[in-house]
Formats: sequence, structure tokens, C-alpha cells
Amino acid sequence: MYLSRRNYAICLLAMVLTLALAGAGWSQTATTPAPDANPYRQAVTLLDQAEQELNAKNLSAALSLVKQTNAIFTSLQKESAAKLAERELSSQESQQLAINQKLANEAQGKADPLLETAAAKKKEAEALRTKGQAEAGDAAERESKAQYLQAQALSIKSAIYSLRNQQIIFRFLAP
Repeated sequence: MYLSRRNYAICLLAMVLTLALAGAGWSQTATTPAPDANPYRQAVTLLDQAEQELNAKNLSAALSLVKQTNAIFTSLQKESAAKLAERELSSQESQQLAINQKLANEAQGKADPLLETAAAKKKEAEALRTKGQAEAGDAAERESKAQYLQAQALSIKSAIYSLRNQQIIFRFLAP
């Protein structure tokens, strides 16, 4: 149950981010790496690439890779449910899970207020334009977009931390 709620949250986050990107008109395609025979290794590779794309500020590619990684871990969860029930985490793994979860919560906690202020700035920009203050409206619009991008980056970072927990949980599948 613990994993399914986390996967649900990651999927929900990914959908929100996709809608935010699509609504803002920022669409790019990510390059998909060649599939690996081992789904766990493939997920870890995609996750590493997502982190690299995030660090390179290529948010759409990072988001795409996060979605792909999440899909693989979701399928691994379904396929390995019995093994997961039997597996016990080491104390070091449990500590790392807690650290990653804390970091994920902090990143998402920073993103949520930014989304609210970005939405408020967008409304302000529209109001300024209707009042005939196009220049001020454009400035508010730029600020809104910057805040949306920053919120998206933080949300992707949060998802990566959560997926790192999945990596730890499924580590027993590594060859």
C-alpha cells in the first residue's frame, strides 16, 4: 500500500506538471534511450538521465524521463508484489528512504507556494492588460512564467527523490 500511494502521488504530480507545460505552450520532446533488458536497470538509467536533464534546466525532457521511470517502477511493483512483501529493508536503506522522503517533501513544499504566486501574477498580468498597462502586464507575465518554471523544477526534483526511494526498494532486482 505504501508504494501504490507514492506512485499515485508521482503520477498526479506528473499530470499536473504536464498540464502546466501544455497550458503555457512549452512543449519539447525528450530523446528516449535504447531499452535495457533489465527493467530495473533501465529505470535507474532513465532516472539518472532525468536528474541530468533537470540540472541542465531541460525541464520537459526531465519530466518525460521521470514519467517513463515511474511507469517502469509501477510495472515492477505489480510484477514483484510477492517479493516486495517478503523483502525487509536494511536500517541504512530505511534511513535513506526517510532522507529522500524529507527532501521530496521540502522540494514540493517550496513548489506549492510558487504555483500559487505564479497564478496570482498571471491574473495580475491579465488585469493590467485590460487596464491598458501592457508593459506592466508583460512584466508580470514574465515573472509568472519564471515562477511556474521554478515550481516545475522543484516538483520534478521532488519526484526524482521519490523515485530514488523506488530505486532503493527495488534494488534487489539489480543483477
